[in-house]
Amino acid sequence: MTDGFRKWRRSFRYAYEGIKYALDTQRNMKFHFCVAFFVLLAALFMRLPKTDILFILLAVTLMIVTELINTAVEKTVDLAMPDRHPLAKIAKDVAAASVLVSAGFAVIVGMVVFYEPLDRLIRHASVEDTPISAGTIWVLISLVILTVIVIETRFADKGKLVRPSLLTAIAFAVSTVITIFVSLTIVALLAYTLSALIFLMLYDKKTRPFPALILGALIGTVVTILAFSCLNML
Repeated sequence: MTDGFRKWRRSFRYAYEGIKYALDTQRNMKFHFCVAFFVLLAALFMRLPKTDILFILLAVTLMIVTELINTAVEKTVDLAMPDRHPLAKIAKDVAAASVLVSAGFAVIVGMVVFYEPLDRLIRHASVEDTPISAGTIWVLISLVILTVIVIETRFADKGKLVRPSLLTAIAFAVSTVITIFVSLTIVALLAYTLSALIFLMLYDKKTRPFPALILGALIGTVVTILAFSCLNML
């Protein structure tokens, strides 16, 4: 009984080391864990029903499992075939395709589960009838740019803080402005989809680290919401 427990504990430790290795070395795994955290946080904030949360957990689990399998296949192929080989490429491509399929499933689940709560939230927060000039919007975008510059020059000196991405800050600020001014949820989702594509493009090109992109997106969104809240109080 004791030997069985020791074997089980050893197996658990090996599995934990595998997850930790994937998080330490794989950029996509870090991205999946971060997205899963924010999605689950949004699910709790919107008080989704139990069935919807189960679908979200299923999609998140499938994404992480396929990414772990993809990592294992890549390392195994590199060990067995250090040199370039067509069959090695096929094995890696097929493993990566499994991650793509699970990612597509996760996106569909997210769109189905979050659409109605987002629709209610956007319709409630919309200020479609509020007379705000184009100059006010440009001032708002300038405020976002100044916030990023201040953080970069004042608080991010000598690498003490991650420098936010200016492009993602502007992209998410514009998407938030569109969301505030329209009552159509599909338009808001398309706006944020374009911002997410810019985010993924910068992430894929490795122009900025992932925390810098996240910080830029948060600054653009939060500063825009706070600015419009102040305008509504005037």
